[in-house]
Amino acid sequence: MAVMTFAETLAAWLPGQRWFAGKGTPITDLAVVAQTTLVSGDPGLRHLIVAVTQASGTDSYQLFLGLRADLPDRLEHVRIGPVDRDLVGYDGLHDPGLTAVLLEAMAGGESIGPLRFARRPGAQIDTGLESLVLTAEQSNTSLLFGEEAILKVFRRLSSGANPDLEVPDALARMGSKHVAAPLGWITARTQGLPTVLAVLSTYLRNAVDGWSLAATSVRDFYASETTNAAQAGGDFSGEAHRLGEATAEVHRDLATAFGTKELPAQAYRDMSAQMLGRLDQAVAAVPGLARHDRAVRTAFEDVATLTDPLEVQRIHGDYHLGQVMRTHAGWVLLDFEGEPAVPLERRRAFFPALRDVAGMMRSLDYAARFQLVGHDSAEQARAAARDWARRNQAAFCAGYARAGGADPGKHAILVRALTLDKAVYEVMYETRNRPSWLPIPLGSIADGAA
Repeated sequence: MAVMTFAETLAAWLPGQRWFAGKGTPITDLAVVAQTTLVSGDPGLRHLIVAVTQASGTDSYQLFLGLRADLPDRLEHVRIGPVDRDLVGYDGLHDPGLTAVLLEAMAGGESIGPLRFARRPGAQIDTGLESLVLTAEQSNTSLLFGEEAILKVFRRLSSGANPDLEVPDALARMGSKHVAAPLGWITARTQGLPTVLAVLSTYLRNAVDGWSLAATSVRDFYASETTNAAQAGGDFSGEAHRLGEATAEVHRDLATAFGTKELPAQAYRDMSAQMLGRLDQAVAAVPGLARHDRAVRTAFEDVATLTDPLEVQRIHGDYHLGQVMRTHAGWVLLDFEGEPAVPLERRRAFFPALRDVAGMMRSLDYAARFQLVGHDSAEQARAAARDWARRNQAAFCAGYARAGGADPGKHAILVRALTLDKAVYEVMYETRNRPSWLPIPLGSIADGAA
């Protein structure tokens, strides 16, 4: 029986990783294009950049390869396979005995082979902390060091400036209280361009993510005897208002840090055409959307009638309740990376700031409806969900306008279209990935809540 090469072993292992983007498509070629020893000996640690070719093209992934002659039971779940006759390879990010070198190199501003480790000026990095891999992420891998810092390792690499370092660093330099300041980072050059491999940020102790807070509010509301969200305990609208204010303040700082552009009215017509194209694709793929085609189409066509110049700027780009944390001091925005599958130049492009507002409005609607998934909900329950969503959407928009953001109420045509466009995207996403949740965006569109 032929012995598998290490490349073949990696090709067999990669599709089983939650962060691998090419699931369901055969790997036609795999090559280790860069290899750097970070820790020699046994145990050892190597940094690999791997080029993976599939039908859609070639993507670069990074792997911190742990090496041991004997793999202990605690690391069996991250076994990759034999590297040579003497050593077994495994995902080294799960080995706290090895990951300390990453903090030490950042704290010292070291260079190891092609890897550059940097510390943000003035930042303090405690190199004596032990790491723990967090399991919630899908696209990347994050390591928590004690309760002080969190290292986000980007698995799928994109050459050029990464918004998840670029944006928080710029906002932190401006003194923004709504971002977790970067402490350090790791870069290398790929395809001739600097590429961000990982970012170390301040860990927000005792913070709660927005989705959990909203979901608790919804659960308490459904458990109460009222169908009026304003009268229920655990009302979220105050937090929604404050989140709107924080969002507007971040948008203001983004505009200052990166500038703005004013586009001619033709931009609205282009936007309308793009929305209509996405709608056509979604209607063709999801028959249940067809009954709402006319109403959604009209909303998108209305965008083409707008005549005022369109102001665009850097935005968050993937904005929802899971991307914000409530600390004792207020709301903090996270994960400015955007959707990893979207090309980097688009993630760094300028868009209307109200696109983020639309994203949060959709997220608030999801928070209201997801607890009804799988239940034969009476109209009374669906009406309660609509009431909770609308109350908190209104509070968020009011907070956004109060803090100086463009008043969503005065841009109703654009906000409605952006929100519906997001709902159409969600219809496609849920159809492909989570069919049981498809009633959420479809119900929103049917109710006009989108």
